[in-house]
Amino acid sequence: MIAFAVDHKPKRTKDLRRLRNIARDDRVCVLVDHYEEDWTRLWWVRADGRAGVVEDAGVQEEWIGRLVERYEQYREQRPEGPVVAISVERWRGWSYQALDE
Repeated sequence: MIAFAVDHKPKRTKDLRRLRNIARDDRVCVLVDHYEEDWTRLWWVRADGRAGVVEDAGVQEEWIGRLVERYEQYREQRPEGPVVAISVERWRGWSYQALDE
């Protein structure tokens, strides 16, 4: 499970496109990559799954608590917005691997 919360950073509206997109189609992809000038240290990981806005206040508070525990900036200013939970169905990844010479 992956979760994120809409945080306090300034936004033009509370009607966020990412939340509308999830409401319209719950299929999501999360991609994390690592880049360095030394290409032998490149990698990426991708999680495909289904997302939904957490409606249960207790579950939402649990996820926000986890984020606050992990990230200092959230301890300084706790996220206010909704929490999105992603149930991962498939993981994929890649990292540099030298070819045999």
